[in-house]
Amino acid sequence: MINIIKAVLLSGLIALTGCAEKPDKTLNIIANSWIGYSPLFYAKEKGWLDEHDIHLSSVVSLGESLHIYQSAKLDAFAGTQYEYQIMYRKDPSVIPVMLLDRSNGGDMIMGNRSLSAIQSENGPINVYLEINSVNHPVFQDFIHQHQLENKTFNYINRDQLKLQSVAASETAPSLVVTYTPYNHELEDQGFQTLASTADSLNLLVLDGLFTTEKIYHHHKGQLLSLKTLVNRAIQALHNDPKEYYNKVKPYLENNSFKDFEASLKTIEWLNDGISPALQKRLDAANFPTRDLL
Repeated sequence: MINIIKAVLLSGLIALTGCAEKPDKTLNIIANSWIGYSPLFYAKEKGWLDEHDIHLSSVVSLGESLHIYQSAKLDAFAGTQYEYQIMYRKDPSVIPVMLLDRSNGGDMIMGNRSLSAIQSENGPINVYLEINSVNHPVFQDFIHQHQLENKTFNYINRDQLKLQSVAASETAPSLVVTYTPYNHELEDQGFQTLASTADSLNLLVLDGLFTTEKIYHHHKGQLLSLKTLVNRAIQALHNDPKEYYNKVKPYLENNSFKDFEASLKTIEWLNDGISPALQKRLDAANFPTRDLL
């Protein structure tokens, strides 16, 4: 009997020790206010993430998202291939695990002057953007596509919320590198779209979820569940856009339903797979796809 009691106590001690050493099961991810990440916000508001022990944090800008991912040691981040490349240079174990959408007009250059006026400008031109984000290569593509290499640009680094108020008061020639849904308020302030990923910009902009190989293997079950939830959320969007909008509205900076519908037309969902043409562009850009769920 004593030996049995000892065995039970020993088993309990081993179990407790194992629990103490077991890492946190919660999958912590972060995303910024971008309509392409709205399936994550919808899943959160529906309570689906809680069912799989997934915690989602949301911030305003891509740069802020990446900074918090690193400083808070979170498990995964939503971003573009630009943010992925930044993290890959710091940690080659970072991999894409899920593609969410492709920008098809969702990233744009806006101005308080026409494109022809900008091309004719001889003085400095203010450029408002998130410098440490995909905004930078988007603007470089704009310069190249419209032969603006000889212009003098005054770069002003602001997150999307802060640049709204600053740019609105500008009287000097000014450009804003932005993305939906922030473009709608700028339009109300008199800015016009000069170029976007739907027309004169050649840059491929993809949004996805990224993590490290270690996290990928440790949380693969939750990541697979998240993939299913993203598909479920996008189907809910197709079935009832208004209900979907009401759930994700708090994450999209008070966008109206009309603006929300307009923003949806500027992205292409990639949750159902990659076309051969897109795969070719990904291969050319050395963007790995082997671990995509």
